[in-house]
Amino acid sequence: MYEKINIDLMNNSGIRIVDLRSDTVSRPTPEMREAMYRAAVGDDVYGEDPTVAELETRAAELLDKEQAVFVASGTMANLIAIMVHCNQRGSEIISGDHGHTFKFEQGGTAQIAGVHTAVIKNNEDGTFSIDDLRKKIRKNPDFHEPISSLIIVENTHNLCGGKVLPLEWLEKVQNVAQEHNLPVHMDGARMMNAAVYLKVPPSRIVKDVDSVCFCLSKGLGCPVGAILAGTSEFIAKARRVRKAIGGGWRQAGIIAAAGLVAFDSMIDRLQEDHNHAYQIAKGIAGLNSRYFQVNLSEIHTNIVIMNLDPKISPKFAQKRLFTVYATDPVKVSVQCSARDDWIRFVTCWEVSDEATKMAMEKIVFVLTEIEREIQDPGCGTQKLDLAYLQTQAAIEAQNKKSKL
Repeated sequence: MYEKINIDLMNNSGIRIVDLRSDTVSRPTPEMREAMYRAAVGDDVYGEDPTVAELETRAAELLDKEQAVFVASGTMANLIAIMVHCNQRGSEIISGDHGHTFKFEQGGTAQIAGVHTAVIKNNEDGTFSIDDLRKKIRKNPDFHEPISSLIIVENTHNLCGGKVLPLEWLEKVQNVAQEHNLPVHMDGARMMNAAVYLKVPPSRIVKDVDSVCFCLSKGLGCPVGAILAGTSEFIAKARRVRKAIGGGWRQAGIIAAAGLVAFDSMIDRLQEDHNHAYQIAKGIAGLNSRYFQVNLSEIHTNIVIMNLDPKISPKFAQKRLFTVYATDPVKVSVQCSARDDWIRFVTCWEVSDEATKMAMEKIVFVLTEIEREIQDPGCGTQKLDLAYLQTQAAIEAQNKKSKL
């Protein structure tokens, strides 16, 4: 079983750091490190790494797919899937407008795969309209149009706050896809969180998709890697594409070993991360603020999206959460993500019960402080900038000291 280690670094100033930027920041568990050290390895390009082979076999069984392949990242897995499914020039994929492949993978679909994207407006729950999907599919396109070749869904949905897609909606997507002989790919970076939330086997989450990927390096705590799964024919083509884009690695069993540990001990415990995220969201909701809002009913998994009033700069709030003043009652530096008009908090296995409580106290304190000063825009900005740099220096000093 996994063993918690203390992510809350303590420096000479008494500052505690709780990193809620992403679940990608988590470090491998002690059990993973031991497994990686002892892993049997071989050349995976030649299909000779026994640990990689075991990981891929177990992943395929877990998802009830014919085969799986171990790749470097979720972004690589999505790109490979697109390149395999969209194997003719002029192909087009259909995606939600807030989907990760569309928003946050550097346009690799077009840049590398040469594939066009048609987008549908995502609903707040991560789904999109089935009627709009039907309209986006090009029926018998003439030579002026791209060719509809793939439908992509994301589960859980990152920008919609870690929402879990309804199983009945996925079934409807698959029904439409089958009507038009189109495959469906699931960007399931955090699909294990979805399985835990719905209390169903991972195989049920992906029953209605033709291919799927999930990350080992997010909530499952592995240092690197993702799984791509589908039919045997699909995976054979995926291996060829993986090699072409530089993904043919050698003694990869060293990192695949961490994935085997994750399958045994890190899936069911994702509920702890969900509980911690809910506690943070509950603390924010309890303020009943008109400036900072979360919807508790929409907290499904380990992601909390806090919406901000337009008067408040997300970057300012992010910087204040990170900064620790000598007068702050809680000496905690909370790291988070900020974008547009929201801030995101993400929990992971290294964020303990204690860290969650401390982070929540700091978040509530800062939000209350900002709300008090809302009538004076820019109040304390220069002071904040200096304190931010001092906090950063104190944390860097502690990090250097811990490495000695």
